[in-house]
Amino acid sequence: MAEEKKKKEKKPTAVKRIFQSERRNQKNKEFKSSAKTAIKDYKKAIEDKETKEVIAKKLNLVNSLMDKAVKKKILKKNKVNRVKSQLSSIA
Repeated sequence: MAEEKKKKEKKPTAVKRIFQSERRNQKNKEFKSSAKTAIKDYKKAIEDKETKEVIAKKLNLVNSLMDKAVKKKILKKNKVNRVKSQLSSIA
């Protein structure tokens, strides 16, 4: 009488979606990590009192990465605007 319940098998499309979301999640993490590293480099350049040209290049790189994050829908637009504003006011 104790019938075993059959586990519901996932359809191939569901399995594919899982793989896709894991792949996207990994790419997004890598991108966010590179953006955070660029921000740290920028802040370190300011602390080390490097030349204005070097600091400007690093700020340009950070702004570029942040804009790409919005374009790829990794970060929200308001967060990016807030971070860019904070970083530009530091220099």
